[in-house]
Amino acid sequence: MAPPPPQVDVETVRAGAIDNIIELPGRVQAIRTAEVRARVTGIVSRRLYEEGSFVRAGQPLFAIDPRELQANLSSVQAQLQRAEATLRNARQDVDRYRPLLADQAISKQEYDAAVARLGQAEADVLQGRAQVEAARLSLGYATVTAPISGQARRAQVTEGALVSAAEGTLMTVIEQVDPVFVNFSQSSSELIAIRRDIASGDLKVPGIGRTRVELQLEDGSTFPQTGILDFLDLSFDEATGVSALRAEFPNPGAILLPGQFVRARIFAGTRTDAILVPQRAIIIGPRGGSVMVLTADSKAEARPVQLGDLRGDEWVVRGGLKGGEKVIVSNLQKVQPGSPVRVAVPKPAAGAPAPAQPKAN
Repeated sequence: MAPPPPQVDVETVRAGAIDNIIELPGRVQAIRTAEVRARVTGIVSRRLYEEGSFVRAGQPLFAIDPRELQANLSSVQAQLQRAEATLRNARQDVDRYRPLLADQAISKQEYDAAVARLGQAEADVLQGRAQVEAARLSLGYATVTAPISGQARRAQVTEGALVSAAEGTLMTVIEQVDPVFVNFSQSSSELIAIRRDIASGDLKVPGIGRTRVELQLEDGSTFPQTGILDFLDLSFDEATGVSALRAEFPNPGAILLPGQFVRARIFAGTRTDAILVPQRAIIIGPRGGSVMVLTADSKAEARPVQLGDLRGDEWVVRGGLKGGEKVIVSNLQKVQPGSPVRVAVPKPAAGAPAPAQPKAN
C-alpha cells in the first residue's frame, strides 16, 4: 500500500512595491585632503601642532629657521634703496636738461641719454620692489600654516630636518572628515539590468542627490547617519569593467575614518511589482535557489527562481514566480517534484474563533 501524500503548509506569494536595495562594498575617503609641503628651503626648527589633532585653516604647523630668509630680505631691501637713489638722481638730471635743451645749451643726444637713464632707473626700482615682495613672501613661508581645517596626521619631518622648496618636501597631511565620501563601484552587467528595469517601468529611481544610502560597519553595526548618492560615473573602467559611485555622509565625531572598509546599502528606487517569498520556502542548491510550487491538481512542482536580497525572513525573487502562486513552506524534505501533497488546514490565529463544523444531516 502506497504511503499517503505528505502534509504541507503553503503560502501565497504576494507582489507589491518594495525598496530596491543594492549592497556594495566601499571605502571611506576624506572629502578634502591637503598635502602640506615646504615652500622655502631651510631647517625645521619647531613643530607647532599636536599630531592627530584638529587644526584650523591658517593655524601654524611648523617653523623653519628664518635667519637666512631675513638676511635675503635685508639684502634686496638695500638694493631697492640704491635703485631708488639712482632714480632720484636720474629724474633730477632730466629736469635740469630740459630747459637747457630748449636754450640749445646741450645737444639732443645728451638729453635723450638722460631720459634713457631715467627709464632704466625706474625699471630697476620696479624690479627691486618685486624682489622685496618675493623675499617677504619667502620669509612668511618660514611659518608653515594649515591650508584647510581638518585632522592633521603624523608629521613627516622632525626638528633639524632640511626641507626643500625645489623638491616640495612633504611635511604632513590634513584631511577633512566631516562630512566624508564613501566610494564603491558596480559592475556593468548590474547597471545594464537596472537601466533595463527602469526602461520597462519595473523600477522607479530618484535622481542623483536624492538616492539614500546606509552603511554597515565592519563590526556589523549600522552607521547612525544616512548619506546621499552624489556621483555616478557615466563610463566604465576598461581594466575592471565597473563604474564608480560615490556617496556623501555626515560624520560627527569622526566615526568614519579615511580608508575604512564599509558596506553600503543603496536605496536605488522602488520596484513596483516585486515578489516576496518566505525564507523557509527557498531551497538553495549548487545551481541557485528553487521553490516547490503547489499546482492546481495539488502536486508539487520544482521551480528554479532568481533570488535577490534577503529582507528579514523573506527573499526577494527577481524571476521564476508570479504573484498569487502558492509555495510549499514545510515538510520539504518529504516532498518530491510531481508527487501529490496534502495541504494542511490553516490553524486559527490566537484568540480567533474556531471554524464552524459542518452539521450532520
